[in-house]
Amino acid sequence: MRSFLLLAMLCLAVTTLTAQKISVKGHLVDTLNAPMPSATILLLNPKDSSLVNFKVTDAKGFFEIKNLAINVYLVKVMYIGFKTYLQKIEAEPNSTEIDLGKIKMQPANNELEAIEIEADRAPVTVKRDTIEFNAGSFKTKENAVVEDLLKKLPGVEVDSEGNIRAQGEQVQKITVDEKEFFGTDPKLATRNLPAEAVNKVQLFDTKSDQAAFSGIDDGKRLKTINLELKEEKRKGAFGTFKGGVGTDDRFQVQASVNKFSKTKQFSFLGMANNVNELGFSITDYMNFTGGSQQLMRGGPIRIEVNNGNQDGVPLDFGNRANGIMSTYAGGLNFNNEFNSKTEVRGSYFFNYLDHNTNQTTVRENFLPDGAFRFNQSSAHYNANINHRANVILDHKFDSANSLKLTTTITYNETETNSRSISNNLNEENIVTNGSERLSLAKGINVTLNTSLLWRHRFARKGRTLSANLQYGLTSADRNGKLDARNTYYEQQQPTDVINQVNEQQNMANNYSSTVSYTEPLGNRKYLEANYTFRQALNEVDREVYDLNNGEENFNAQLSNKYNSNYQYHRPGLNFRIVRSNYNFLIGGSFQLTNLSGEMELQDADISRSFQNVLPALRFNYDFSSTKHLIFNYETSVQEPSIQQLQPVLDNSDPLNLYVGNAKLRPAYSQVWRLMYTTFNPAKLVNFFASVNLDYTTNAITNAQYIDEQLVRTSTPVNVENNMNFSSNFNLGFPLEKLKSRLDFSVNFSNQKTIAVLNDLQNEIYQYVMGGVARYNFTYKEVFNLDLSADLSRQLLQYQFDQPNQTFTNLTYVAQATLSFLQNFQFGANFEYLTYENKATNFNPKIPLLNLSLSKLMLRDNKGELRFSVNNMLDEAMGVSQTATINYLEQQTTNSLGRYFTISFIYSLNKQLNPMGRVPRGNAIRMRR
Repeated sequence: MRSFLLLAMLCLAVTTLTAQKISVKGHLVDTLNAPMPSATILLLNPKDSSLVNFKVTDAKGFFEIKNLAINVYLVKVMYIGFKTYLQKIEAEPNSTEIDLGKIKMQPANNELEAIEIEADRAPVTVKRDTIEFNAGSFKTKENAVVEDLLKKLPGVEVDSEGNIRAQGEQVQKITVDEKEFFGTDPKLATRNLPAEAVNKVQLFDTKSDQAAFSGIDDGKRLKTINLELKEEKRKGAFGTFKGGVGTDDRFQVQASVNKFSKTKQFSFLGMANNVNELGFSITDYMNFTGGSQQLMRGGPIRIEVNNGNQDGVPLDFGNRANGIMSTYAGGLNFNNEFNSKTEVRGSYFFNYLDHNTNQTTVRENFLPDGAFRFNQSSAHYNANINHRANVILDHKFDSANSLKLTTTITYNETETNSRSISNNLNEENIVTNGSERLSLAKGINVTLNTSLLWRHRFARKGRTLSANLQYGLTSADRNGKLDARNTYYEQQQPTDVINQVNEQQNMANNYSSTVSYTEPLGNRKYLEANYTFRQALNEVDREVYDLNNGEENFNAQLSNKYNSNYQYHRPGLNFRIVRSNYNFLIGGSFQLTNLSGEMELQDADISRSFQNVLPALRFNYDFSSTKHLIFNYETSVQEPSIQQLQPVLDNSDPLNLYVGNAKLRPAYSQVWRLMYTTFNPAKLVNFFASVNLDYTTNAITNAQYIDEQLVRTSTPVNVENNMNFSSNFNLGFPLEKLKSRLDFSVNFSNQKTIAVLNDLQNEIYQYVMGGVARYNFTYKEVFNLDLSADLSRQLLQYQFDQPNQTFTNLTYVAQATLSFLQNFQFGANFEYLTYENKATNFNPKIPLLNLSLSKLMLRDNKGELRFSVNNMLDEAMGVSQTATINYLEQQTTNSLGRYFTISFIYSLNKQLNPMGRVPRGNAIRMRR
């Protein structure tokens, strides 16, 4: 595979270097000879005004466009507030350079009457703190979605789950025309909106609501992407319809219809398929069913380090969910600005998931005095129905007062059915115990969260008062059945038969209020005082009954009735300095926490009280609009959950038990973050670096106890401390001679955790070093090639007598699209994954290949007929590997094998796009 990558890049280099090249350069100044940075320089073909290349002037107003074929060009220079500059150029014989010298830009005539202008758009522009990408300058395949477009943008990464990172930071919010789209699920926008509907992709850091209201920059940032639609898409409905059928009864149907205007938005989404494709997040489903265990990746391997407290660092590869999943979903989204003062936004979304998996598990357990092996074969069925709705009302009474009401309601109904056969074998490979288990569960979970935010701005600038009231309600009912037979061979004990039913009701009410007051001290210095009160009332009623000859006998040991009152008071004070290029904050808060709980069946009380000082320090420095330095120091308290505090036995897996701990203390976390980001729009070079340190005292982890019968019991305990150091570096730049782009990322982390095994504390050290290299080559509208290599090497070292674990994972990806005969397109996606575990000689190699052939048809290419073969090499199995403090687990799961599909895609109102019939980058006409 390495030879293939080198050969591909060598061939591209040879073909592009065979012809003589020239360069065009110049110096842009205004009428006073002052340099003009960040001006847009377009190089056009004079025959049809198509875009050949572009540059942005540097800080001193200079530009240079290199590696151009000898030809006649039209130079076009644009700068806001100045007249457009045009000049036709042609290289002299035997010349390698065209020097335009000093170009003086003339101020524009700001007349108010309507005029017709011709506007060209540069691929990238910078507007203060916003980086703006012209979507039409980044080639995507026909009928691509926004996610495909984002993958093409410099400095933006999209993983196989659809999670987005921009300039090294996680993108947490996506808006459409600056309005929310289906609430807070970004995948509903990126995986359902067509890429061709987007005019611009704007990347920026959103300030907090409090900063936006008060005008005082508090240094808090939320990485945000706004999708600005094309003007013509706001004048009529647009969308996409897709339908397809395949072998093995595979099918896929999807529809997206949108009607937008400047003040109104309306969208409908619908989808149904049984090919494991999702266009939304499935958090509720994963929370109920166990998440990572139920949805491990197909084909590739999941390698996870987990010390029992679910804070491990997973290395996740691949883009297919395991098992066989059927999906049915649909929803509506609306935004309406009634007037300049009142706006209402809302959405409703429904989804149904049907998921079947078959798994085989082999677990090597390491003990201080020996080892044993656990084997299991299991089958799981999970079905989930989810409804969620949200409404936001934003009203401005006047320039000084505003009110914002936000309400979210979710309804989640889940059914699970799990069957398994398992046993444990000692070091002599003799079976010591075995279990056959059937577990059934049905549950309904309803949540309501609402908040009311009132804000007042005083006459003196910087003096503000705000109050936020919040209420949350959670109601959960779950019924289950457990039928298990446990046999213990070495102890000569009789077979243990468990036949139980259980019912559980949870009711939680949460109330909180926050009041914040800011006072200007002069010279852009501010003092902020805040106070937060929160109260959480919880009631848990779990009843377990043993079934015997058709009779139900109450099991008091496994049952529990628990109620708790968790409340805290947190006053705080911050001092802030705000300057044009930096802001600084130092402050803190004091949190007084009280927890009172009563376990009725055990006649026991749980009453705890905690006090914590929470200091904070933040410093942001802006070298320019595209260069930022950020340092944060923050502290927080992680309170024990209700489930962790209840000392009640959970025997849903008889060989792996769980019991809570009423003596848990809260964990205290200190986090240091140092980040530097820069983006050069003139050269399309992006760089990001971050260094992070997390240090947690009184960390909560799951202690494990393994008895003579090899039955594992887990319970949460406090340990002295856990530490995690991580760093990440990203660099991306174009290769102009190759008409290509390279992106690199390097990461390193060192994590130390303390785990408890049979009352002995042990330290585990995890070292991870890895990196990703990506290469992209695009030849006009004809050919696109993406190559990537992903390397991760992981070392686990243990304090007690257990062999170290070393994992090396390599993932190669090659994606290509070829357009030919005008309306035909061929696509290929090949992934080759290799993994190595030196301790167990586990070294699988997994190839995944998808191919497609499509033909565009109908007027304006509105239709597409596509034939696809998925998983052509028929790798119908997923593999995962998990390493923890005392065991190594390898698991295989069924997955979709090879299948063929034929589908038809129709783009609604594609003809509204005036760029649809001309090459990308051509001029468009507009009025202002």
